[in-house]
Amino acid sequence: MREVDAVIAQRLSSHVALINQISAYIVHAGGKRMRPKLVLMFANALGHDHPHSRELAAVVEFIHTATLLHDDVVDESALRRGKQTANALFGNAASVLVGDFLYSRAFQMMVSVDRMRVLEILAEATNVIAEGEVLQLLNMHDPDLLVSDYLQVIRFKTAKLFEASARLGAVLANAAPEQEEAAATYGRAIGTAFQLIDDVLDYEGDSTALGKNVGDDLREGKPTLPLLAAMERGTEEERTLIRHAIEHGELDKLAEVIAIVRRTGALEITRDTARKEIELATQALSHLPESKWRETLLEFAIQSISRSS
Repeated sequence: MREVDAVIAQRLSSHVALINQISAYIVHAGGKRMRPKLVLMFANALGHDHPHSRELAAVVEFIHTATLLHDDVVDESALRRGKQTANALFGNAASVLVGDFLYSRAFQMMVSVDRMRVLEILAEATNVIAEGEVLQLLNMHDPDLLVSDYLQVIRFKTAKLFEASARLGAVLANAAPEQEEAAATYGRAIGTAFQLIDDVLDYEGDSTALGKNVGDDLREGKPTLPLLAAMERGTEEERTLIRHAIEHGELDKLAEVIAIVRRTGALEITRDTARKEIELATQALSHLPESKWRETLLEFAIQSISRSS
């Protein structure tokens, strides 16, 4: 990862000072670097150790960072990872345009690897992520959203880049088709579980630990699984309260909504859904040869649902 960070620092360079400033601000804001780690871990687990893995690890971090810049503008977010968002600090226009720069720089870097399969994977991933963003926008303030539709947004918007990252590691290692698909399954499941736990923490954590404002999802009118499960299990009065809060993005009743979500067991339902995804991920690892890297991937899966931030 130190080598990946060196690639990131080198590739961030631009002749435009504001691009350097915003890119460095968001990339070095303390993220978990989960997606780059997946590229490296699967490449190593399947016997590949080459500078190309570091280059592509940086690519997926750039793509992820670009989505964060655009997300925060769309969501009008003020906090991320305990710091002001780039849009709050530099403005919406600059954030969107620097996000575009990161996308285009990522594609320049992909070309340098000179493998059509890599381009196919990442071009598809960025397209699906964009579809997920639009789907989420369409689902805003809709308390009647089906759980299956909610999960589809997660798989598109969040899990797809996890899936692509893991698949890239396998592709770099020239893995067998079943191993490549196992890597993709693992990444998709980890990404889904990660977002589910994020949705839990929005009603369970505190702003300091999370690095964002508790209740942001409700303010944005996002009907996440904790809210959908709480409506399903709550009283008629509780359902009405949550429906109204989703439809209007109201935080006035946040304390009451959190109490309902906790009382109905909605958080545990969401955690159970995440655990099932982790079971899928760990089963997929059986296609990999035994190694310290496979053990690390197993530990990585477990940690992804036991986090508090």
